[in-house]
Amino acid sequence: MAAAAAAIRPMRLAALTRSRCSIFQTAYNPTSARTGAKYLRARLRGPSMVKYYTPEANIAQIMRQWPELEMRNFAEEERLQDVEDKKKRGKGAPKKAKEKGDSRRASRRR
Repeated sequence: MAAAAAAIRPMRLAALTRSRCSIFQTAYNPTSARTGAKYLRARLRGPSMVKYYTPEANIAQIMRQWPELEMRNFAEEERLQDVEDKKKRGKGAPKKAKEKGDSRRASRRR
């Protein structure tokens, strides 16, 4: 009797698997190819991570929202002063090209 149970044809097993997949709405994958279904089924992590970390206090945003507080962002003022000092010494960022032909890269190719 055990020999009769083991003699199920592979074609019948494949048909059984196919019908099982259609009943339980799973992917039919007879070759066991990697599909990534495990990761696609998983719950998304982004929303819970966003909830975990509290939003940062942005000084510039607070200053724009309540101008009557007359707050000053000393770090930004110092940064602007440093940029101005660098420009005076000739160490600032180069001017942006107005047109394509004005760029340094274009003049180097000629």
